[in-house]
Amino acid sequence: MDLGLKGLRALVTGGSRGIGRAIVEVLAAEGASVAFCARTEAGVAAAASALAADGATVVGTVADVGDPGSLQGWVTSAAAELGGIDIVVANVSALAIPDTLEGWQQSFDVDMMGTVGLVRAAMPYLERSAAPSIVTISSVSGREIDFAAGPYGTFKAAIIHYTQGLAYQLAAQGIRANTVSPGNTYFPGGVWQSMEQGNPEFFAEALSLNPTGRMAAPAEIARGVAFLASPAASFVTGTNLVIDGALTRGVQF
Repeated sequence: MDLGLKGLRALVTGGSRGIGRAIVEVLAAEGASVAFCARTEAGVAAAASALAADGATVVGTVADVGDPGSLQGWVTSAAAELGGIDIVVANVSALAIPDTLEGWQQSFDVDMMGTVGLVRAAMPYLERSAAPSIVTISSVSGREIDFAAGPYGTFKAAIIHYTQGLAYQLAAQGIRANTVSPGNTYFPGGVWQSMEQGNPEFFAEALSLNPTGRMAAPAEIARGVAFLASPAASFVTGTNLVIDGALTRGVQF
């Protein structure tokens, strides 16, 4: 199936590694031009170089989505470089698990306001697009109470609510908004590899909860994101797509 992404212009936050990197790769492979940002210069440079070597049209920039000025500046410059914006993917998370005041503030600034700020900055361009789409990345921790039930889970739930509100508010303008909620996702340098090495008992417990017997690969999440972002999903809006290998047991109506 042709997703219809060829020639479209996409922005992805946190695109240097993990799920964000996979999203950039899948969108680019489908023919989209992609601008991504991340906080570390070395990570951005390495990812941009590797993706460009594959022949993709990809632009990497150092930006901090928790800083409104940095985020706005990146969106403006990326739109100028790509010639507009058709798709935005809000992927960055502070990954603040502990129930501390600092964790709550980080989650608010990065997870919540990073998502809101990206959408607001991109809205003038999305309003001029022929295929506008917003995809936000939440988590299964936003659906149920688990070990991340503090700031991380709370703001991931808020992102789902925010996105479904956008879908309703923007439907008349033809702008779609959907959420993807990944389950545990394993990749080199990621949180679960760190757990595997530093807390093997907890890692084994987390792994045992999934009836598939494994965690997701970033590309498995990214393919769901690409579909929702694409014109192939033209009548899909206000949806929360759970990609977790049957990890969660709550029924989603």
